[in-house]
Amino acid sequence: MTQCNCSNGAHTAALRDEILRLKKEKNAVILAHYYVDGAVQDIADYVGDSLALAQKAAAAAGDADIVVMCGVHFMGETVKVLCPDKRVLMPDLEAGCSLADSCPADAFAEFVAAHPDHTVISYVNTSLAVKALSDVLVTSGNAHKIVDSFPKDAKLIFGPDRNLGAYINSVTGRDMLLWDGACHVHERFSAEAIASLKAEHPDAPVLVHPECRRPVVLMADVVGSTAVLLDYALRSDAKEFIVATESGILHKMRAGAPGKTFIPVPPEDSTCGCNDCGYMKLNTLERLRDCLRDEAPEIVIDQATAEAALKPINRMLELSK
Repeated sequence: MTQCNCSNGAHTAALRDEILRLKKEKNAVILAHYYVDGAVQDIADYVGDSLALAQKAAAAAGDADIVVMCGVHFMGETVKVLCPDKRVLMPDLEAGCSLADSCPADAFAEFVAAHPDHTVISYVNTSLAVKALSDVLVTSGNAHKIVDSFPKDAKLIFGPDRNLGAYINSVTGRDMLLWDGACHVHERFSAEAIASLKAEHPDAPVLVHPECRRPVVLMADVVGSTAVLLDYALRSDAKEFIVATESGILHKMRAGAPGKTFIPVPPEDSTCGCNDCGYMKLNTLERLRDCLRDEAPEIVIDQATAEAALKPINRMLELSK
């Protein structure tokens, strides 16, 4: 027997109404990453990838008293650094990041100290302490441009994502020294799964995030950040797309191009289902409502670390213009 979803719809509508009421009452602004649940994206004031959220943070905060970052912990830290006079909240402080976790600050500090003649380029998907050890930050959307801003003979460290670093090396002709870290979501995509989907959908372009392993990247028609993949999907004349990145982006793709079909690549240990980031999916409407109601949990950062991290963040933003 088919179960009626009316009550679920009514519950969601009630949650949305309560969130909007609390947002107005608390003078808050809501930011959300493309990977969080679609219902959370829909109620956010601004949705974007890591670069766009960093660029938007201070401007979006404006006269707001509270900024709610629906994403993962390092994103909340970045917003707090850029908006030090605002209260920065997150729906769930347990929303961490496997890539950030793969680069402990103490171990990275030893790595950097062992190569004192290298400039340190760190992916924004890192803890605040790792950012403070860096000379400049990058995102998947601006890494190519920023790496190319350095002389060809510059000695560079790139951390923590070995896959993104290897991809940037391949397109720039560099030989950056790579930290051995990775994102557990993008590591789960396989070339075999893409080949299987391509056999079923031969005309579908393959869209791949550069955090994926090299065999997957080599199968791509388009490699880019979530924002780049979204833009391509909306502009392309193709009717079907095979998408190898976290499944949350499919929400915006389907909303922006309802006449097109977006096929998620399953993780290599599964033949069905989407490749989800469990951390991102901790951002739910219920937790967002509770966060606004209770004005907690709040991002609290060390001031000295924040000041050190602000320099590479600002350098990234300047080089991204």
